[in-house]
Amino acid sequence: MTAEKQHSQTGSALKRRHKFNPKRGPRPQVLANANRTVVWAASLVIVAFVVIVTLNALLF
Repeated sequence: MTAEKQHSQTGSALKRRHKFNPKRGPRPQVLANANRTVVWAASLVIVAFVVIVTLNALLF
């Protein structure tokens, strides 16, 4: 039983919660650039998909 108690104590010591600090978080400009990149990549994938579907419809 002592092993179980030690295990639970070490487990709680290892699980520290990350405290959110707004001053150290990502800046709004960085988030805007990331969002812009994600939207650009998603639109590129969608356009490629439409081109492939169109070429398949025309060729076959």
